Amino acid sequence: MEESSNLIRHKGFIKKVNPDSLIISIINESACSSCHANGACSVSDFKEKDIEVRSYNQTYNPGQSVTVLFKESNGFKALFFGYILPLITLVMVLALSLNFTNNEGLSGLLALTILIPYYTTLYFFRHHLKKMLKFHIEEIN
Repeated sequence: MEESSNLIRHKGFIKKVNPDSLIISIINESACSSCHANGACSVSDFKEKDIEVRSYNQTYNPGQSVTVLFKESNGFKALFFGYILPLITLVMVLALSLNFTNNEGLSGLLALTILIPYYTTLYFFRHHLKKMLKFHIEEIN
């Protein structure tokens, strides 16, 4: 893969083995859940997330522990397509529609409505995004 400093690592276990992919379950924990005072704080949370890995070169079994690797640069791409670009689009549509209509309610509605075709387009290109934003795995010994 690449330098280990440019990788995001999560430990997980293989939940399901498909002919062309693996479903890996990782536990996503908030930063404060590993804190020594997490018992006194109600902010700590754990979320189980499933990740689909398509490119692997070994035989894996359900329940096997693995480390999921993700390039940091791909994380920024995902952040851009999922949050930053829609925010920029929303603000631009809001400013333009407010300039042309002078109606705040209509402008807000138009700005929110533009997100429907944006996320629909993102949904239709999900297979291309899966190829671009690949997860890799390595076995835990």
